[in-house]
Amino acid sequence: MSDRWSGWLITIAITAIAFAIRFVNLAYPNKLMFDETYYAKDAWTLWKFGYEREWPDREVVDAQIAAGQVDQYKESASFVVHPPVGKWLIGLGEQIFGMNSFGWRIMPLIFGTLLVLMTIRMARRLSRSTLIGAIAGLLLTLDGLAFVMSRIALLDIFQAFFIVAGVAAVVADRDYYRGKIADHLEAKGIPDFGGRFGPIIWLRPWRTVAGVMFGLAIGVKWNSLFVLAAIGLLSVIWDVGARRLAGTDFRSLLALIVDGVPAFIRMVVVAGLVYVASWWGWLSTSGGHGRDWGLNNPVHPWVKAVGEMWASLMQYHLEIYNFHNSEFMRGEATHSYDAHPGGWLLMMRPTGVDAVNSIQPGVDGCTAAVEHTCIRVISAMGTPVLWWMAFVALVVAFVWWIGGRDWRFGVPIVAAMSTYLFWFPNSDRPVFFFYAICIIPFTVTLLAMVMGLILGPKGGPNRRRGAIIVGVAIALVAANFAYIYPVLTDQLMLYEDWSARMWLRTWI
Repeated sequence: MSDRWSGWLITIAITAIAFAIRFVNLAYPNKLMFDETYYAKDAWTLWKFGYEREWPDREVVDAQIAAGQVDQYKESASFVVHPPVGKWLIGLGEQIFGMNSFGWRIMPLIFGTLLVLMTIRMARRLSRSTLIGAIAGLLLTLDGLAFVMSRIALLDIFQAFFIVAGVAAVVADRDYYRGKIADHLEAKGIPDFGGRFGPIIWLRPWRTVAGVMFGLAIGVKWNSLFVLAAIGLLSVIWDVGARRLAGTDFRSLLALIVDGVPAFIRMVVVAGLVYVASWWGWLSTSGGHGRDWGLNNPVHPWVKAVGEMWASLMQYHLEIYNFHNSEFMRGEATHSYDAHPGGWLLMMRPTGVDAVNSIQPGVDGCTAAVEHTCIRVISAMGTPVLWWMAFVALVVAFVWWIGGRDWRFGVPIVAAMSTYLFWFPNSDRPVFFFYAICIIPFTVTLLAMVMGLILGPKGGPNRRRGAIIVGVAIALVAANFAYIYPVLTDQLMLYEDWSARMWLRTWI
C-alpha cells in the first residue's frame, strides 16, 4: 500500500475523536458502578500488596470510598476468580490519579481508545484499504457498547484490546511470511520451488508479538485461550497454503510440523510465560489466597514435582476452575441481566450498569410534570442500527468467505466465533451481553469490508451509488448513537424519553 503516512494520520485522527467523546465526564457518576465494586478495589490492593485483599460490606464501604476514605481493606486475602492483568492495568490508573472514579476509569478509557486504533489497523491490513480501515474504526467509535465499556472499570475492554492486537499480529505475520518467501524466489531468480519445500523462515517476530498479546488476553480472562487456539491453527494453515502457492506440491503439508512447532513455541509457549509472569505479585509475596497451600501440603504429588510455590499456583487455578463450574454457578446463580448468547448478535438483552429511578419533579433538575418522574441510567447497549447491520454483514461475509474463497473475510469470522461460541455451553450460568465487546471489533470489520464490496473498485461504474449507500448507512449509525447517548452517560431524562429509546421490551 502506498498511503502509509496518510493511513497513520487517518488512524490517529479517528482514534483522537474516539478518545475525546469517551473522555467527557469520565468521572461521573462518582461512585462504584456495577462490578467496579470488585475490580477497582481488587486493583487497589493488588498494587499495594501484590495480591487482592477482602473489603468490608460493599453497601457500606463503597460510598465511603467515593467520599475519599479508601484504605478500608481487611487483612485477609480475597479469593478472586479472574487473573490479574486487567486489575494491574486498572490499578495503574489508580496509582497515578488516586483511588477515585477518574483513577479507576482512565485505563479502561485508554485501552478502549486503543481498541479503535487497533481495529483500524487490522481492518486496513485485511482489506488493503485505508478507507475500509477508517470505516471500521469510525463504526466502533460510534458503538454504544464499546463506548460504555471504555468508561467503566471492568476487565473486558482490556481483553478485547489484547485479542484484537493478537489477531492483528497474526495477520501481519501472514504478510511477513509470504513476503520472505517471495523475496527468496526473487533472489534465486526462480518462479517457484518446483516441488521442493523451500527455505525455513526462522525469524517470525509478529508471531512472538501475537504470543505476548494473547498471553495478556488470557491474563485478563481465561476464555481468550480459545481465540489463541483458533487463530494459531488458522495461521499454520496459511503457512501450508503459502508454500503450496509457491510450488511446494504435497510437501507443503510439512509446514504443519516445520512451521507449526515453532509457531506453537512463539505463540502458545510465549503466551503461557506471559500469563504466568502476570501472577508475579502473588508469587513473590506470601499473603495471597492459597499462597501457603504447598507449604501446608508438603507430601502432595504436585509439591514434590514442582515445589510449594508452583504447586500452590496450580491449586489456586484448580479452585478457580471449580468455582466457574460449581453447582452454584451452573444451576443456582441468577442475575436480572442474564443474557443468553443466542441473542447477543441482535442485542436482545443489554446490561444495566447504573440507574437512578423515580426522580421526582423538582429534584436533581427534573422538569417532569406532576405525577411523572425522571431517570438516570447507564446501559451497556450497542448502537442498535450498527449491531443489526453487522449481523447481516456477518452472514454475507460467511457466504463470501466460503463461496468466494476470500481468506480476508475468514479472519474476523474465526476470531469472532472463537470468542462467541464458547458461551453457548456455558449459558447455564449467568452470562452478560457486555462480554460481546470482544465480538464487535470483528463484526464492524466485517461490516466495513462488506461496505467495501458495495463501494466497488475505485473508479468503478457503481462507485457513486455505492458511496451513497455506505454514506447513508454510516449516517444512520451516527444518528442512532447520538439518540441513545443519554442512556449511555447517566444523563437526566424524562421517563417517557428513556422509554422511547427502549425499542424492545427485553432492553428494560
